[in-house]
Amino acid sequence: MTDTATNPFDDFQPHSHTPGSARAALASPPFRLMFTGAFLSNIGTWMQNVVLPAYIYHRTGKASLVGLLIFAQLGPLLILSIPAGVIADKFDRRKWLIVTQTVQLFFSLMLFPLAASDAAIWLLFLMQFGVGVGNALNAPAWSASLPTLVPPQDLSGAIALNSTLINGSRVIGPIIVAVLSAWGVTTSQFFLMNAVTYLFVIGALLRVHLPVLQSITSEPGWRQFTAGLKIARERTEINRLLISLATFSFFSLPYVGLFPAVASLNFGIDEGAPVYKWLYATWGLGAALGGLAIGTIFVKSDKRRIIQYGFASFAVCLFFFAIARTPIQAFIVGFFLGIAYFATTTSMMTILQSRLAPNERGRVMALWFMAFGGTVPLGNLLFGPVIDHFGARWVLIGGAIWALLLAWWCNIASVDARKNLVSEK
Repeated sequence: MTDTATNPFDDFQPHSHTPGSARAALASPPFRLMFTGAFLSNIGTWMQNVVLPAYIYHRTGKASLVGLLIFAQLGPLLILSIPAGVIADKFDRRKWLIVTQTVQLFFSLMLFPLAASDAAIWLLFLMQFGVGVGNALNAPAWSASLPTLVPPQDLSGAIALNSTLINGSRVIGPIIVAVLSAWGVTTSQFFLMNAVTYLFVIGALLRVHLPVLQSITSEPGWRQFTAGLKIARERTEINRLLISLATFSFFSLPYVGLFPAVASLNFGIDEGAPVYKWLYATWGLGAALGGLAIGTIFVKSDKRRIIQYGFASFAVCLFFFAIARTPIQAFIVGFFLGIAYFATTTSMMTILQSRLAPNERGRVMALWFMAFGGTVPLGNLLFGPVIDHFGARWVLIGGAIWALLLAWWCNIASVDARKNLVSEK
């Protein structure tokens, strides 16, 4: 079977749901299949994401090494996102996604025997780097494929559900870890479980058809890599969104990758204790609800204003997260911090994707992932040693201040107004 033989909407039935809502997106059978497979796979991913940094921090006691681990996982996004975006726009996305998922499965599987034998830290980093390479090659194609599985009017619901997928699994994964750890499941066994979950999304990909789109440009070779940059340069609102996200990820999100150190130093929560997993899950629950709210409660709201309110709310929550002293305070503030975090980024992605043509999305979304995930490890590398020497509190406060500045600067409504004024003249 080939992807060109069947339109992804062949099985799509008209629905009576609000356009752009989460329910409208789920009315599309291809999207529903991909969503289910990816959700189950991501549960395993977040089991690994909560266990591995805690394992490294437990063995070394250094936030800087946790930051290096996050760089091994997310750093490939900086290098590979643009060529991966070109591949996403040029080749058969379904086949490519199966390859990238298989790569991640293999390297996750290799973590199992290495952790079981307490192998050298550098070997664990190498396997995580392999997972990161697979993810970097996968992410632009996945995000570019998502809008092709729903009608254009339901895109915001699909994006909101994708955010819910990521963050819902961020809740369920740590909860499963907390429960199974109490039953004697070891760190290495969680890596094996994660490897198995990749089969769910691979199975979904084998059953769904993704359209093969015409490339945005006929230019050969490396010139294609600059296509996304050209789009971003020419469209002020896209440029503003990408710069805002990149700086937000760098200055305001180091706490995500360095969560074990923050929990230990600020709240006295041991990274190996069940309460750590529950704190991570609570923050993830907030993030899931924040992303879901964009496709439900705020489906008809102006996403441009949500971005500004979201950055401001995130700044307030991160400040109180920084000054919290007790686990109870951390749980309460962390929940609202998660809501603000993903309500903001989901709104940003919704606006970005809605303003791109289908054959542009792969390359521009490559820049998105460079901004969203690629700058996070750089922030971790910089702020990990800072936390080792000075603690986490001032790093978080600095991130809160930056988010507050973005609430003023990332004003897409103002950008649109200026563009309209120029066009009228």
